[in-house]
Amino acid sequence: DPLRGNYVEPMAVGVPYSLRLFCLVTFTTFSLGLNVCMSGSATSCEECLLISPSCAWCAQEEFGRARTLTSRCDLSQNLQKRGCEAHNIESPSSTTMVVKSEPLSSKGSGPTQYDVIQIMPQKISLNLRPGDQTSFEVQMRQVEDYPVDLYYLMDLSLSMKDDLDTIRNLGTKLADEMSKLTSNFRLGFGSFVDKNMSPFSYTATKYQDNPCNGYKLFPNCVPSFGFRHLLSLTDKVDRFNEEVQKQMVSRNRDAPEGGFDAILQAAVCKERIGWRKEAFHLLVFATDDVPHLALDGKLGGLVQPHDGECHMNEKNEYSGSTKMDYPSLALLGEKLAENNIYLIFAVTKRLYVIYKNFTALIPGTTVEILDQDSKNIIQLIVNAYNNIRSKVELTVWDQPEDLSLSFTATCQDGQPLPGLRKCADLKIGDTVSFNVSVDARGCPAPGTQQRFTIKPVGLKDRLEVSVDYRCACGCTDQTQANSSRCSSIGQYTCGTCRCDPGYLGARCECQEGEAGSMYLSACREAEGKQICNGRGECSCNQCLCYESEFGKIYGTFCECDDFSCARHKGILCSGHGECHCGECKCHAGYIGDNCNCSTDTSSCVSDDGKICSGRGSCVCGHCQCTEPGAFGDTCEKCPTCPDACGTKRECIECRLFDSGRLSDNQTCQRLCKDEIITVETLKTEDPNAVLCLYKTENECVMKFMYSEHANGMSVLTALKEPECGAAPDAMTVLLAVVGSVLLVGIVLLAIWKLVITVHDRREFARFQSARCRARYEMVRRMTVLFITVIYSHRQNPRGKPGSLCFPPDTGRLIHLSAGQ
Repeated sequence: DPLRGNYVEPMAVGVPYSLRLFCLVTFTTFSLGLNVCMSGSATSCEECLLISPSCAWCAQEEFGRARTLTSRCDLSQNLQKRGCEAHNIESPSSTTMVVKSEPLSSKGSGPTQYDVIQIMPQKISLNLRPGDQTSFEVQMRQVEDYPVDLYYLMDLSLSMKDDLDTIRNLGTKLADEMSKLTSNFRLGFGSFVDKNMSPFSYTATKYQDNPCNGYKLFPNCVPSFGFRHLLSLTDKVDRFNEEVQKQMVSRNRDAPEGGFDAILQAAVCKERIGWRKEAFHLLVFATDDVPHLALDGKLGGLVQPHDGECHMNEKNEYSGSTKMDYPSLALLGEKLAENNIYLIFAVTKRLYVIYKNFTALIPGTTVEILDQDSKNIIQLIVNAYNNIRSKVELTVWDQPEDLSLSFTATCQDGQPLPGLRKCADLKIGDTVSFNVSVDARGCPAPGTQQRFTIKPVGLKDRLEVSVDYRCACGCTDQTQANSSRCSSIGQYTCGTCRCDPGYLGARCECQEGEAGSMYLSACREAEGKQICNGRGECSCNQCLCYESEFGKIYGTFCECDDFSCARHKGILCSGHGECHCGECKCHAGYIGDNCNCSTDTSSCVSDDGKICSGRGSCVCGHCQCTEPGAFGDTCEKCPTCPDACGTKRECIECRLFDSGRLSDNQTCQRLCKDEIITVETLKTEDPNAVLCLYKTENECVMKFMYSEHANGMSVLTALKEPECGAAPDAMTVLLAVVGSVLLVGIVLLAIWKLVITVHDRREFARFQSARCRARYEMVRRMTVLFITVIYSHRQNPRGKPGSLCFPPDTGRLIHLSAGQ
């Protein structure tokens, strides 16, 4: 729709490729005043309808006789304004009709298990006009107690001997656990090693019966084999235990195993394995090494590609092991999806990244870490089952090339998510919906009916969609051959004449080749310009455009073509749009000058459901991280971001202590896939690591380091236990308080004593000073008295002085007195 910005790829019925119209429009184009319906070169009703879904054709006979032929093609409202009656306007629209829609089921097992419905509706019929988008809603609900078929496919190479010992009683324990999830459970068993040929296995004579011959650590084992089906799916789990106990390991030469051969046979040999149509299919693939891939078989001279068929002999062994190459990932994905099988890779920790990459290439697969001796296999299977059942994803089968589909998911939170066709973190019984928009880019041959199927990954349910095309005009039913309206040399149809070869004009009144000065001015776009822009000839008042090896030249004055547009990597409009008059008109879902930029945001959605983890923007289907320090496909890695520690804290809580917001097992398993290493003491020397700490509910401090390795893995190094301070002893606190009080008292007493001592000494010094002054005064007075007596004696010689005692300074006083 030109007014809404939706563009289509028109393909005219019965018109040569060089004359097909590829005219699309944007809102910007309309804002500049260009009417795409009239700017095209439509000379018939069918061509007009292909220009744009908003274009309409006026089939009224007397309409536009004085104007150009393209004037009959215009917007519907414009045609009515110009005098075309509504019943003469051809403008069909797309329609949707639900053919079958039975309600969703709520329970899987029981008497109704064969009629379980998990998708609604089941059949839809579409009538599409190219460019006129229509939509419909699909609802999904996974039922409770759905039957489960689980086939355990085990690597029996020598390195898996301890694993074989561990699972000898697996059947009983697994059945007990699965009975908590479903009342209808069946179990099967198969094994594999590798192709029994060089260079994959030991083929020398002495190794024919015992490949372990001469191997001191384990001298006896069975001959190598590709795949061996040992137990069809059954609810008698004791038989599973019996078959496992009979098995012995084998030995192959190289490290990779032939597991992909076994997976494909387990998927396509439905009757031998016993897959039920109305059950949930799980294929557990347990191994401790990498698999051989397609083309590896050439090392052994196997040049025939795998044909994807079942090749099981009467011994239930894979008979094509030494005849065909290993299957490709694409073939595996196709066959697993075709047979509604969920594949669970149960692999050791060192292989996790490799098999994780496989899951991105094989739809409906998941990977779990297997202990070295398979001790955790039961919990692994239960976790994988819960993880698979917690999400729903739709796939499209047999989509016609000329149809464009877009999905909008509405999950349990009720928020629409454009570009997504899956929902996660669901509980059994949750209902989710998907809005599917369908847009036809062109028209196939008349009478062609297309079909495609929408189905959930791993389930048998499906929605079948049939597609018819509304490319013809109703007025063509009144076509008149050799009509008098067309000078009896042409067909009159939809208000216009289709002239016989050699004739031109609105009423076929001109012959090709007629020319004159009266016609030439009508063939110039403007005064001074070349006739027909130099790319055509003027004949009968019209430009006849030249043919070009590069594409089509068209327009009233041959001013347009469909090959002079921007290219990307040499491809016109990147293959995602059509060239119209020098400008790329992009298909739905693409933008840009050369239509190389996808608007689909599904590849930018991180595990937490946010676009680019909330740290960037999705540009052309790729995340451009705007948060400093953020990187990764969805900007999910950012050790230096402010929220990095907070995000990883939730994973530490749920993975190590089963607490926090993500403690729900399914959510924790989905969002927290980082490697977590626990240590007694945390080392902080790594400059590329970020130290994070937080306070727990018990007021303890938890510390961990967050770093990103070169291989792209996030690594969290955490303390085994939070650091907690010991509670204080009551007696110690009491003694400390009492001691503190005593100490303060002693200090105060010491200060008081010091002040008193200083004060007493000062008083004593003043006392001593006063005492000396008093003694001095007494001596002075006595001396004066003595001198007076002496002086009187000298005046009286008859007197005779006796012995007198004087103080030490008496002489000085006498001297002073004498001087007086």
